Amino acid sequence: MLKEHLEFFAIDLSSGWETPPGYPEGIEQKILAGSLDEENNKGNRTRLLRFQPGAFTTDPFVHHYWEEVFQVSGSLEVGGEIFGPLTYACRPPHTPHGPFASKDGCLLLEIHYFDPLN
Repeated sequence: MLKEHLEFFAIDLSSGWETPPGYPEGIEQKILAGSLDEENNKGNRTRLLRFQPGAFTTDPFVHHYWEEVFQVSGSLEVGGEIFGPLTYACRPPHTPHGPFASKDGCLLLEIHYFDPLN
């Protein structure tokens, strides 16, 4: 599954948000391109993920795809450490991460993909 060809376009941040399956209320995604087929380990996607002020998770996440995360704005607490804008994480499959909390809210750009060698 390849992503579609998209040229520069304005992103409407006022609509199109949804709570991803398994996430608590106050954490929302907006898919920008692509999709993941987690059952068949195929695909890739780019999404925005936002935490509303005060949103948090209680358990670590573990998934079987690669994840790259760029923090665009706000603050995000991970393991007792607070990160601000212009920070980045790259996580291989099966890497526990979180729980997460955002006192003031934040916006993340995430890229998810399966290992091309499998």
